[in-house]
Amino acid sequence: MTQPEEGAAQVPVTPSDTAGGARHSGKFEAAPKLKRTRVSGTWIAVIVALIVLVFLLVFILQNQDTATVHFLGMSGSMPLAVAMLFSVIAGGVLVALVGGARILQLRKQAKKSRHQLR
Repeated sequence: MTQPEEGAAQVPVTPSDTAGGARHSGKFEAAPKLKRTRVSGTWIAVIVALIVLVFLLVFILQNQDTATVHFLGMSGSMPLAVAMLFSVIAGGVLVALVGGARILQLRKQAKKSRHQLR
């Protein structure tokens, strides 16, 4: 900051009045928030999924050692990362099936409740 010139009047710095005589609070007014939409949520989900897929690809490429897998009396050999990927997919399918069954159960219960209210 520069020094004032000699002979210049020094004016104290105070919050100035705004139009209408109201005092300025010194805070900025926030812009109105934008609503989140399904498209924006989907866009974020796609970006997160792509990041996860990149990490998954790196994991698979770094774990190419062969592993022997035994399941229900069958056995075979495959890369360790692929075996782990199959187990994660199987777990996800199992969770989806249980979750889907629960959703159907709740929908049926809600439908039954609506019919009883009529």
